[in-house]
Amino acid sequence: MEIRNRDRDAPPFTTKDGSTIREYLHTEVQSLAEATLEPGQATLRHYHGRSEEIYLILDGGGELEVDGDVRTVGPGDAILIPPGAWHQLTAVGRGATLLCCCVPPYSDDDTFFA
Repeated sequence: MEIRNRDRDAPPFTTKDGSTIREYLHTEVQSLAEATLEPGQATLRHYHGRSEEIYLILDGGGELEVDGDVRTVGPGDAILIPPGAWHQLTAVGRGATLLCCCVPPYSDDDTFFA
């Protein structure tokens, strides 16, 4: 069993898309991270060639665009983002905090921008 603590084991850092994340777990199969965006902040529009992502909005929310489909998302919303789907999250109100699960695990070299 592996247990990692948010504050002890997952220091925040900024990813290529501009969000601040704390990576809880990263295995050969999957990764789980917490991402935060400040009010009005947006990730850079991007896609992942291999990774399927699941976002779970924990707090706040915003506008999520996936391949041209724009939806308002908020606490409790789980969103599936398939590999190759262009996506961008723009935080509104008080910002956004979400969990991101990637299979295969997130990597910078699988993140592509326009």
